[in-house]
Amino acid sequence: MGQQVVMGALLQCTMGAAPSSMMVLPANCTMACNMPAANIMDYVPMMNIMPFGTCISMANPMVAAATAAALGVLTPMPCIPMTVAPWVVGAPTVLIGNMPALNNSSKCMCAWGGSIAINFAGQATVQVP
Repeated sequence: MGQQVVMGALLQCTMGAAPSSMMVLPANCTMACNMPAANIMDYVPMMNIMPFGTCISMANPMVAAATAAALGVLTPMPCIPMTVAPWVVGAPTVLIGNMPALNNSSKCMCAWGGSIAINFAGQATVQVP
């Protein structure tokens, strides 16, 4: 069984240099370990998913421009997450705010080519299937 993801969960992007913290608004009125519980729709950049330090993806226009200006030397630029789709799979048998709960094995894709994973769910006692 996976763990329920809550506010403060640690996220990591494959194209980012540093981990990030997940922000979950208490809009769904569901708590786990006294923290707001997340569902698969908590994927909004700069609201739910914060930057991951610097980005190294050449699909990111800022990285591509900086690399071209440096005559082809990969130049990381500040990360601005570009998530455009919900977290994938979640826990379809547990609903939070009428959407599947977010568990720690879910993934979210960034439009710049990174895959965002959950390193720590933010709590260790509440499990979801």
